[in-house]
Amino acid sequence: MVNIENEYYEWLCSKIIDDTYYVQYSKLMSHLYDSIFTPVMDMDINRAEDGKSLRHRFGLDNDISENIIIDCLDNKEYCNMLEMMVALSIRCEEGIMSDEWYGDRTGTWFWNMIVSLGLGTMNDSRFDERYTNIVLRRFMNRQYEKNGEGGLFTINGLKQDLRSVEIWYQMCWYLDSL
Repeated sequence: MVNIENEYYEWLCSKIIDDTYYVQYSKLMSHLYDSIFTPVMDMDINRAEDGKSLRHRFGLDNDISENIIIDCLDNKEYCNMLEMMVALSIRCEEGIMSDEWYGDRTGTWFWNMIVSLGLGTMNDSRFDERYTNIVLRRFMNRQYEKNGEGGLFTINGLKQDLRSVEIWYQMCWYLDSL
């Protein structure tokens, strides 16, 4: 049963990083997987639900029965940070930004969020658990900059305070700013 969770974790990582990045950022990915995403705004509950729904997509992609997914993965009522961010990256690519000319940019959207959070330098040789926890707590408590820097999306020149806006709108405005 634990093997399913390891397979699921690796499947999540495969959606947003290649083997090179996985080796270089395995500590950060593991930490994001172990960190609970706690929505502060009501509508951000949708981001958590999207993250948890990836468990069933994993089951479908890997021909794993629904009962096994429920027993092994759905026993966690919370969504972790990695799930939420991967799900948001997938929704961004598949639902909004899909373009055959560019190819699949799911990983690009994910790493843009990592950089905006301030975690882009947290490769395995520089990983700092204390700093990462501070960054994640700042994000969860919406204590990042008004323009979103320190959160998932940084948008310069925006008059709206991103700290008061649900994550979905932040993402949409970010994509509009590109």
